[in-house]
This record gives sequence, C-alpha cells and structure tokens, in this order.
Amino acid sequence: MSILDPRPPPEGRSRSPARCRAGPPGRRGVSAIAVRLDGRVWFGLVSRLRAAAQRLAGLVRRPEPRGRTRRLAYAPQRDGRADPGEIVWTWVAYEDDPRQGKDRPVLVIGRDGEVVLGLMLSSQDDRDGQPHWLALGVGTWDQEERPSWVRLDRVLRMAEDSIRREGAVLDRSRFDVVARALRAGGYGWI
Repeated sequence: MSILDPRPPPEGRSRSPARCRAGPPGRRGVSAIAVRLDGRVWFGLVSRLRAAAQRLAGLVRRPEPRGRTRRLAYAPQRDGRADPGEIVWTWVAYEDDPRQGKDRPVLVIGRDGEVVLGLMLSSQDDRDGQPHWLALGVGTWDQEERPSWVRLDRVLRMAEDSIRREGAVLDRSRFDVVARALRAGGYGWI
C-alpha cells in the first residue's frame, strides 16, 4: 500500500522510492528518485516541489546571473523622467497572477539601458518585520500619510512610458538605508 496507490503492491514487488528506477545518470539523492504516477515515471518530482515551496516561502532567492550586478546611485532630477531616488507611480502585476495588478508607488533605484528598475512600496503594516521588506516611513507619495515598506527581493523592470507620474523624491538618507540593505542582502547590487 502507498499514498499514491491504496492497493497493496503485487507479490514480490515494492513501491518504495528506493526500489524505483533511478533518474538520469549522475543525479543523486532525492532528485534521482523516480515516483510512479498513473503509469508515468517522474524524475526529480520531490526535489522540484520542495524547491518551489521554498521559493514561495521566500527561503531561497535565485542569485543574479553573472554579469548582472547592478550599480546603485542617487540621482533624482525633476525633469519628467524617472531617476534613481524618485518614487513614481506605475501599474505593477501581481506575482501570483500577472494578468492582474494595481497602480502603486515604486522607488526607482537604477536603469538597465532604457528600462527603469524599481522596488515596489506597500502601506500594509503587516509587512513590518517580514523578510525582504524594509521600513521606509511616511512620505508625500501616500496621500493618507501612511507608513510604507519597500520590497527588496523583487526588482521591477518598467518602460519609461509605463510610468504614470512622479510621486516624490526620497531623501538621500533613506535612499542610502535602502542601498545598504540591497548591497548587504545579496540582491546583486553594488
């Protein structure tokens, strides 16, 4: 009897993962276990599910690819373009359903060519103390003057024409706090 099939195994056979066929050559451990589901063999199912669960729980961050280390610089200019240090408003897709989203404030932290790089802000107070969220405080970007938090582990890539308006300029001292957290946290910024 197994979780996958309530019937007892045929005489002389076992459904134990250790007795299933091994995965591709060179793979070891959990990822080499073959689990038999509906007559199909799935290699690495257990390790893939574990990795996905850890990513969802925020326990594992994918490292920046080599050569993708980005430089932070504070350079706000009230010129109609989004510059590092400014908080702008743009539409941000939800992670769980990219077809949906909402208009929200975003802290601009850099550029990648013509693409604007930013970190989204949230005024939900349950962000306080959560991993990858940094308290930013109150600012003119929020009409209700609620405290905000900035998310460090999700860099948004925005086209210049997708930005609705400049919301505020973040003061240098708070930008420096965000920059130190990004550099120290292994997020791929220098």
